[in-house]
Amino acid sequence: MLTHPQFDPVALSLGPLKVHWYGLMYLAAFLQFWWLGRHRILTQPQLSNSGWTVRQLDDLLFYGVLGVIAGGRLGEVLFYQPGYYLAHPLQILAVWQGGMSFHGGFLGVLVAMWLYARKNRKTWLEITDFIAPLVPLGLATGRLGNFINGELWGRTADPALPWAMVFPWVDDLPRHPSQIYQAGLEGVALFGLLWLYSSRSRPRGAVSGAFLIGYGSLRWVAEYFRTPDDGILGLSYTVSMGQWLSLPMVIAGIAFVVLAHRQRF
Repeated sequence: MLTHPQFDPVALSLGPLKVHWYGLMYLAAFLQFWWLGRHRILTQPQLSNSGWTVRQLDDLLFYGVLGVIAGGRLGEVLFYQPGYYLAHPLQILAVWQGGMSFHGGFLGVLVAMWLYARKNRKTWLEITDFIAPLVPLGLATGRLGNFINGELWGRTADPALPWAMVFPWVDDLPRHPSQIYQAGLEGVALFGLLWLYSSRSRPRGAVSGAFLIGYGSLRWVAEYFRTPDDGILGLSYTVSMGQWLSLPMVIAGIAFVVLAHRQRF
């Protein structure tokens, strides 16, 4: 069996300033978002012809960063640990320690994109279709940050599994490195699928729908290897909090794809 390396969560110390690996993973996510977005604008005529520019991408990233951080933290507070943060309200600001909910960040980004759409006179679905393929690799870096922090460890695994891993601060049992699974599924695999799907012109809303279906489905699978969180619906090894939050995404995604191909948007 493998043993978690127990990384120092601080990547770099400069006097009183401490740079955490978790924060660097978020920085990497935002940088790859910008780079991939720029690549799409410059290489896919359907985007440049519809008015997308690199300058607009810069503004879009600013709105997205605010949505991710505010929504991700509030999601963690409201969906997963309301009791803890009610007792320790100042800890809500300690984002460098981890504790960011994808589903909260997702809702935060949706609100941020709505505000961006109003300001720039674009449709909301036009924006979500554009950003959907740019998101998954950022999710992968976030999961690597979870692994470095040693959080969100997996369920117990067969000791014969070559990559079964012991997380010593939890117990001596072999566990699935579920953070790596999620980085591969919700990150790399979803990116490949969406990048290929969006490389051709699609009806408005179809790429957004594909993202919802893909993420929700892959997250549902990954949750069976991850120790479930004790969220507001209680602790369950049958249907976890993450799976309950992913189910509406799949349903909405199917509706988006169907309506997009019927040209209802």
